[in-house]
Amino acid sequence: MKKSRLMVISIPLLIVISLLLLYQRYTLVQKDLAESREDQALKVRVLKKSMALIAEKPYLEKKAATLRELRKASDSRLTDGQTISIVSAGLQDTVRSVIAGRGGSILSERSGKAEAFESFKVITVTVDSVMPDVRSLSDALYAIETRTPYLIVKELDVRVRNVRAPMDLSVRFDVSGLTGTNQ
Repeated sequence: MKKSRLMVISIPLLIVISLLLLYQRYTLVQKDLAESREDQALKVRVLKKSMALIAEKPYLEKKAATLRELRKASDSRLTDGQTISIVSAGLQDTVRSVIAGRGGSILSERSGKAEAFESFKVITVTVDSVMPDVRSLSDALYAIETRTPYLIVKELDVRVRNVRAPMDLSVRFDVSGLTGTNQ
């Protein structure tokens, strides 16, 4: 009787334990299935995004080509040279040719320190010159400020050399130009 009593208690207990183990295994399998579905959904989303990006590739290439052309066009408005010294010398030559072309003469030229401004550098040249009259000075300033690459007269000091015979003008001005920072 003792054996049968033990059997009566142990068989249902074994059945309950085995059912609990089966349920635990079932939940683990369900959890793994849910994780694999999430992984699959994530991979599908990444694949869709990749396909959308690949579909945009011709548009992006066209836009990049347009931006390269715009960059090239804007670079033509900047003074060019391999180093800051070369850019500064080119700027001095440009100003010298403009002033000499309008009948003026250069007394002195000085290059200033290059200043960093966002993605550009500002090169400044200070020029002391003598201009024959106001009209030639006006023409020289117009020629400097309307040329490409862009040049800007930052500071201008005009004085009459001889007050009794006001013909020649003593002119001092700072001319600045932009260049890229890759130099």
